[in-house]
Amino acid sequence: MAEVTLTPKGEIGIMVEAEAITPDTFAGKSASEIGDLLVWQGPKELPLSNFFDVKGDGGATAEETSIVVGGDVPRVKRIGNGMTAGKITINGSAGMHVGSEMSGGEITVNGDVNSWAGMEMKGGLLHITGNAKDHAGCAYRGSWHGMTGGRLVIDGDADSQVGGGMSGGEIEVLGSVQNFCGIRQNGGLIIIRGDAVRGVGAEMNGGTIVVGGSITNFLAGFEQVGSESDLLLDGVTCPGEFLKFSGDNAIIAWTKGTLYASKNANEGL
Repeated sequence: MAEVTLTPKGEIGIMVEAEAITPDTFAGKSASEIGDLLVWQGPKELPLSNFFDVKGDGGATAEETSIVVGGDVPRVKRIGNGMTAGKITINGSAGMHVGSEMSGGEITVNGDVNSWAGMEMKGGLLHITGNAKDHAGCAYRGSWHGMTGGRLVIDGDADSQVGGGMSGGEIEVLGSVQNFCGIRQNGGLIIIRGDAVRGVGAEMNGGTIVVGGSITNFLAGFEQVGSESDLLLDGVTCPGEFLKFSGDNAIIAWTKGTLYASKNANEGL
């Protein structure tokens, strides 16, 4: 696999819209041609080489192209946006919209990410080793459907509205989440290994959410329908005892979602 290395040249003031940083765009291009690709910074289009030193040529295809970003790029947005194949490794933190609308390939962020990571993912793997801000795996504002496929893994914590509008795919957060995880979910699987604050599964009418820790404010629209132990969901194991709920009954829908909450961590439910 051909490897292209992007080394940040320094601190960035105005955020850069860099959806050009994908294996699909880099494939078949030399290092010089990659450096000439245009990205937006405010009202101006500027060459990628203004912000990165570029080393290495792209592969013949996206599948044969690997991109390594060598450092923190918290003010570079849309890395991996819409990618279909190949690999991106970011050795540091990344800006907003990393992996948005990706349908294939693999992105690893060895750090934290800003909001909208994996927005409306269709396929592939997005792995974040740190924490994520709001709207990870969520639908874009005004859209009803978030992730439809793929896998999003967050090793740390995530903020609010994880998986909002999710229709398919899988999200796993090894840490805890804030508010309205799985809001309007209608398909797919969300697993939270830690705690959740409030609004879990609000307005959901399909899909599955598992919370391995405590839920601070549990919604009244969920009805307990049983209990299960040592879950196996889409090949993912969730050990322990869980209370099983159906909901959200606060909305009118023919179908309901399934919410599992740790029995030991939620004795008051």
